[in-house]
Amino acid sequence: MSKRLIMIKADGSVSVHADDRAYKPLNWMSPPCRLEVLPPEESDGPEVREVWQVRGSNGETLRIGLGEIFADVTDELGADPGLVKDGVEAHLQALLAENPETFGAGYRLVQREYGTPIGPVDLLLRAADGGYAAVEVKRRGEIDGVEQLTRYLDLLRRDPLLGHVEGIFAAQLIKPQARTLAVDRGIACVVVDYDGLRGLDHAEERLF
Repeated sequence: MSKRLIMIKADGSVSVHADDRAYKPLNWMSPPCRLEVLPPEESDGPEVREVWQVRGSNGETLRIGLGEIFADVTDELGADPGLVKDGVEAHLQALLAENPETFGAGYRLVQREYGTPIGPVDLLLRAADGGYAAVEVKRRGEIDGVEQLTRYLDLLRRDPLLGHVEGIFAAQLIKPQARTLAVDRGIACVVVDYDGLRGLDHAEERLF
């Protein structure tokens, strides 16, 4: 017996939580399921005053023995408005499209989502010297992103209208393995300050 948080949701799901982890319950029953409050059996022990028995549609049963209830709260959460994330790749891509000189003086945007036969490259830029650069944007830069940009570059460089196209791998965080692979393939790496691009953070005002 120990203190637990028991959650019963409107969809019928039941989950039992401890206080030592972020989100994963100790035990749970997914909907659809049915909850019954039963008197304890002798085998439940003398400290159990009632039993919550949860039956799932798959035939499984979860029995929760209650000795004492410290709080019993019911709250209607209302309609779910959905989750809106800030700082996703689409936001980062849009900010970089508005600020192409993040990659160096003289860069200007040619097109977002520039099409190739295997999918669109995030940004196609043109440098001051007339050359082109393809930019792959990620929140976390990993090896898969470098491989993706490599495939885009192989196709873009076959286009006689573009000629040689430089590659730029941009992310808020670039893992060392991804950076090593990118450098080996001649791809530049740029770590992006998301808050700085939004004007919420100013590097010159930091103490360290």
